Amino acid sequence: MWQNARVRWTALMPPMTLEDLGWNDDFAASFAPYAAEGLIPARVVAQRGLNRVSTGEAESYADLAGRLRHELEGPGGSSGYPAVGDWVAFRPPTGEGRGLIHAVLPRRSRFSRKVAGNRTEEQVVAANVDTLFLVSGLDGDFNPRRIERYLTAAWDSGARPVVILNKLDRCAEPDRCLLEAEAVARGVPVHRVSAKTGEGCEALLQYLKPGETVSLLGSSGVGKSTLINRLLGREAQRTGDVREGDDRGRHTTTHRELLPLPAGGLLIDTPGLREVQLWEGDQGIESTFGDVEELAEGCRFSDCRHLGEPGCAVEEAVARGHLARGRLESYHKLQREQHQIQIKQDELARLREKQKNKAAQRALREHYRLKPRGD
Repeated sequence: MWQNARVRWTALMPPMTLEDLGWNDDFAASFAPYAAEGLIPARVVAQRGLNRVSTGEAESYADLAGRLRHELEGPGGSSGYPAVGDWVAFRPPTGEGRGLIHAVLPRRSRFSRKVAGNRTEEQVVAANVDTLFLVSGLDGDFNPRRIERYLTAAWDSGARPVVILNKLDRCAEPDRCLLEAEAVARGVPVHRVSAKTGEGCEALLQYLKPGETVSLLGSSGVGKSTLINRLLGREAQRTGDVREGDDRGRHTTTHRELLPLPAGGLLIDTPGLREVQLWEGDQGIESTFGDVEELAEGCRFSDCRHLGEPGCAVEEAVARGHLARGRLESYHKLQREQHQIQIKQDELARLREKQKNKAAQRALREHYRLKPRGD
């Protein structure tokens, strides 16, 4: 049946194998129970109102199966919604309609942030990514503090971070910017490139291996779409100009999409992020600010917060010029932000547990109300 349905699907990507899409033994093991139900593996390759999935050979738009939708609409289910890069258990359409996603397979990695606004909710930006290209512009918008924030979220994602300094052709002091970026991205590869001219882009090919997925993340105007077009070797993404004065840009990418590369790798493009509010952060802060953590081992008190305590080795390093004051301030800022989101997450978890207990009590009362007398 599904062989006949396949030819009706919209073929937006070239024919590929599951391995070309990143399928491996770990995903196969997770999928085994669903194979017995007659489902097939597929990867979410785009989202624009609807999920678009690929089995490698063909594509289809897909809705969520009723049971999965019910589970995700319950307490704490929002982060389980399919994201671009997810592998899913999929039932193909039998005609002109859409297929159904019955389950999302466990993720190897996920880049998440807190949703914008006051809601305490996780937004998964991209899933099952091997390498994260954290793109920053080498123009008037260059900001080492923003790189620290992206690195913190990247380390928590489970993917390998790589810092890309784009717009080399527009930078008056490339060596200074490189040193500043390397100072905050300790142990992380940093590459200077010009997506417009192609300078330095060849060095990025080492990360674009067959079957591996790279996601590009960065604020609006850093040139992600131009870089993607350069790596694809064709004009696949619309590009736009940046504003005069602050070198910020409007979103030219309006939805998330997985794109196959000529060399066999895969790219996930995402809309420019105006802000990255941390969702987790503990491990990410420790990895991003390893120099601060190392200095802290010399503090007089093991619980030193580096906020005026006597014998603080971190503040002493700042006073001596061995640690930039701006870096310590960024460390404190991200710690405060992570602490606040943790408090909100704990409050939300307690609320959800309370709601769950109330629902169970209502179900129990209803059971005994309907139970025939004498049973």
